[in-house]
Amino acid sequence: MGKMRFSSRVTVLSMSVAAVLWSQVASAEELPSTTLQTITVTANNSVRESVQEDSVYIEDYTPAAQASHLSDFLNVVPGVTVGGTSTVNQRVRVRGLDDTNLKVTIDGARQEGAMFYHMGDITIDPDLLKKAEVAVGNNSVTLGNDAIGGAVAFETVDAADLLKPGQRVGAKIHAGYGSNNDELLTSATVYGAPTDNIDLLAYYGKRDTDSGEDGDGRELFEDSKSENILLKAGVAINDDNRIGASFSRTEKKGTFPFRPDFPSLGDDPIPQKVKRNTYTVDHNFNPLNTLIDVDTTIYQTETEILRDNQPDVSPGYDWNAKVKTTGAKVENTSVIETEMGRHKLIAGAEHYKKESEMARDNNSANSDSAKNTSVYLEDQWQMGKFSLTPGVRYDRYESPEFVSGGKTYDNVVGALAASYEIAPRTQVFASYTQLFNGPDLGQAIFNSNGAGIYVNNDLKPEEGYNSEVGVATTLRGLTIADDALQLSAKYFKSNIENYQQFMRTGNRPGRFGIDCETGEIGGECQGMINSDEDFEIKGVELAADYRADNFGMGLSYSRARSEGDRTGNSIPSVSGGSADSGDRYMVNLNYEPNDEIGLGWRSTYVASITDNQGETKSNYDVHDVYMNYSPRQLEGIKATVGVYNLFDETYASHSSRYNAIDDATTDFEMGRNIKASLTYQF
Repeated sequence: MGKMRFSSRVTVLSMSVAAVLWSQVASAEELPSTTLQTITVTANNSVRESVQEDSVYIEDYTPAAQASHLSDFLNVVPGVTVGGTSTVNQRVRVRGLDDTNLKVTIDGARQEGAMFYHMGDITIDPDLLKKAEVAVGNNSVTLGNDAIGGAVAFETVDAADLLKPGQRVGAKIHAGYGSNNDELLTSATVYGAPTDNIDLLAYYGKRDTDSGEDGDGRELFEDSKSENILLKAGVAINDDNRIGASFSRTEKKGTFPFRPDFPSLGDDPIPQKVKRNTYTVDHNFNPLNTLIDVDTTIYQTETEILRDNQPDVSPGYDWNAKVKTTGAKVENTSVIETEMGRHKLIAGAEHYKKESEMARDNNSANSDSAKNTSVYLEDQWQMGKFSLTPGVRYDRYESPEFVSGGKTYDNVVGALAASYEIAPRTQVFASYTQLFNGPDLGQAIFNSNGAGIYVNNDLKPEEGYNSEVGVATTLRGLTIADDALQLSAKYFKSNIENYQQFMRTGNRPGRFGIDCETGEIGGECQGMINSDEDFEIKGVELAADYRADNFGMGLSYSRARSEGDRTGNSIPSVSGGSADSGDRYMVNLNYEPNDEIGLGWRSTYVASITDNQGETKSNYDVHDVYMNYSPRQLEGIKATVGVYNLFDETYASHSSRYNAIDDATTDFEMGRNIKASLTYQF
């Protein structure tokens, strides 16, 4: 399939958007300039409250507003990468640790478990999102269980985000097109506030995608259609109480390789469906005093993969894998002023249950489950220029039957962070957080009645620590009166003890089964074992963000290096790979000559790395350019054009599956892709 397959329907959209944009450029210099807030390298318009957290606001960052894959915008955060070329196997990595070691939520609802390799782990369309918050590393007990590497919190759009002042009812229509894979996105959102205390939102979107190509013209093997639904309602019962409810669904069906991590291994692509349903109910109680501000969230998420048996295409592949997570979280924030300083106390409790289920060839389903209950307390104590944040958390974790025999673990962890303002708007900081993670559910596809599974009754929980030191400063008035330069530098070290590894047999190098009786490596069974050695991940993250009137520039550098013996591999498993994602350099520039036009350029360079199996992953250099236009004469219209991977680079992310010897088992990224989109909000 060719790269520039413009069908008639999308040719009209693409050419009309380009015409609207470029017809205005010539006259742009004649328009009066205005001072605009510009985005930084972290795509956040304001000074960050914490240098250990980052946010990407989708509407404010053009690559995010045109995103079809999480990598389109999360990669902008230093220390974060997204592997997996297809959206059905995308996976977030923070400092090299993937989503199996991260707390991932959508509107506060945990996304737990794994079904088949990395397929379906994070199922969400970026068009649903308002922002994504990333805790880069675990630096607080409030993150809870299963957050060794940190957390990613996705938040969907609310009616309040779209309503204009004084507006009761509104709507937003969006259409976008991508040239490489002939992708067409259409969506509509209706929202309103019929009374002062009620807000409502309904969203529906469709995305049709053909197989795209990498920089060398090789097919990426995805032909899919997806539907997305978001429903939200909120009611302010009185001045003290507000309750909200939401439902979101992402359903993607199409033809994908049996194992999406191996896009061109030789497996015939087969019909498959990936679906996620998330339900949430939240309540806030704030009686207008500083001691009580209670947030409560009840949620359920169900994600599943369905494959129908088609003898001519996929004989024997008729199965349904499912993971469901049900939970509740209550958290109160109190602010107490004393002679010794200001205390912000955060006390919370969370309970959740995750269940996996696998049904094959019309047989009854095999299932497994795990539960966790935690309570925590953190005190953010501010004493003038010095702050101290101690915290403690207790976890009670009931592990899965097929992994460790349903064993229960009780654990207490602590954390301590401190910062000091050594000069105006300049602080040094340090933190130390103990880690705990009970044995996770096995992949749903490997749920079994016992045959071929080694249940490790001696499996230990993962423990360790994450430590960080750094400095952050904001300089103002460097060139003009209202400019700002934010600088930050961090060094981190994470240590993981009793690292849990899934061992299975197979005919490819690096596969080691387990002896079904002794649990020793080498045998016909599969299951979880603890590593004999500790793992260390060390790295640095540097960022510089500059804003001046209508110009913004961001620079960042990050690296993570892992050490340890994982039967010849480093942590975690990526085709013999490691947590090493290469030295990563990123430059972001944006310029807004007036309040109608915005221009941007993003450049990403990742250095080559050699893992401890001697396999070299090549360096790559990718450039994106984009432009948006909001004409004054047509209120509510916004047109955007972008060219991503401008020079048609052939490359594979170091966070994706990579094989330097065999391209057929390498997950290559998309080649040049021209995107055009048009939004009308009224």
